[in-house]
Amino acid sequence: MARLAAVAGVVSFAVGAESAADGVLDLRAKVVSVATGGALTITVLRWSTDAERSPLLAAVSAQPPAPAPPAGGRAAGRGGRGAPPPTPAQRLATAVKAAPTLGYIWGEGVTGYSIKYAWRSPSADRIIVVIDRRLGAHAPEWGLAASSAPEPDFTVIELHLDAAGAGEGKSSLSAAVIVDPAAPTLALDRFSAAPALLRVSR
Repeated sequence: MARLAAVAGVVSFAVGAESAADGVLDLRAKVVSVATGGALTITVLRWSTDAERSPLLAAVSAQPPAPAPPAGGRAAGRGGRGAPPPTPAQRLATAVKAAPTLGYIWGEGVTGYSIKYAWRSPSADRIIVVIDRRLGAHAPEWGLAASSAPEPDFTVIELHLDAAGAGEGKSSLSAAVIVDPAAPTLALDRFSAAPALLRVSR
C-alpha cells in the first residue's frame, strides 16, 4: 500500500447530526496545515450492505490464482514468465470502482470523492469509509508528501470515537489495509501504531 512519508497537517472533524432511522451521517472537516487550511464535508447517505461489502473484503483477503501455463507447457511473456497476478491493492481498487456510491467527501473546490464503502460498529465508536481516489491528491496545501510508489485509486479512512464523539482518524496513506474478520470489515493494520491524520471532535 502507499505510505504517507510526512504529515504536516491535521484534519479536524466535527460530527454532525445523525439519523438513526436512515443511517445518514454528516461530518464537517477542517484541514489545518503549515501553509493554509481548507474545509471538508463528509456525507454518508447510507451504510454498505453485507452484499456490497463482500467483494471488497474478498479483494483483500483472497489469494490470487496461480497463472495457468499456455498450451505447450511454457508460460507466455519475456523469459517464459506470464503477467504477475494483481496485488491486493490492485484488486481492491477494482472492487472500489465497481461499488455503488454511498456518499461524498467534498473540499472547498470542485474536487470531490465518492464514498464507495461505509461501515460502523454497532456501538458507533468505529467508522470506516473508503473513497475512490487518494485523499488530498489534488490538495498540495495539505502538506501530504507524495510517495515514490504507485498510488492506489482509493483511500481507506478509519475513525475511532469515544462516548462523547471525540477521537482520531487514520488512513491507508500510512497503514496497510487488512480485513478485520471479527466485524467483518476492511480496517487498517496496527491502527494504534499508525500516525494520526484526522482529529475528531464534537
